[in-house]
Amino acid sequence: MTMQQLNQLFHCVFSLNVHLVLVTKYRNKCINKPMLEFLKKEFERLAKQWGCKIIEFNGEPDHVHLLISMNPKLAPSVFVNNIKTVTSRLIRRDFSDELARFYRKPVFWSRSYCILSCGGAPLSVIKQYIEQQAGTD
Repeated sequence: MTMQQLNQLFHCVFSLNVHLVLVTKYRNKCINKPMLEFLKKEFERLAKQWGCKIIEFNGEPDHVHLLISMNPKLAPSVFVNNIKTVTSRLIRRDFSDELARFYRKPVFWSRSYCILSCGGAPLSVIKQYIEQQAGTD
């Protein structure tokens, strides 16, 4: 059995992994291979600034998937909104010609996103463990 990898801060140990899916505005199929490579580098750079780490990244023409080790001091919505804003601005700057046929306004990502917690023991195992703990008398 392999032990779960734990990270440390001064007052806590943690393992917070999330699967994040970002989709392009109107699900336009506008992400090409150079854009995907650009986004990977930018997501990694931004994650490092926020004390997070991109474990895995990939995507298709209309969406990307990120597996992220999150920092517990960070609100996921704040992190997601920041990386969406920054990457949208940068990709529109560096790939303006490619994106001009898809977007007239300065947009790239849809307002919505999907974020799912993942890793560790299944909820049923954790629930059973907590149920079996001795209560206080």
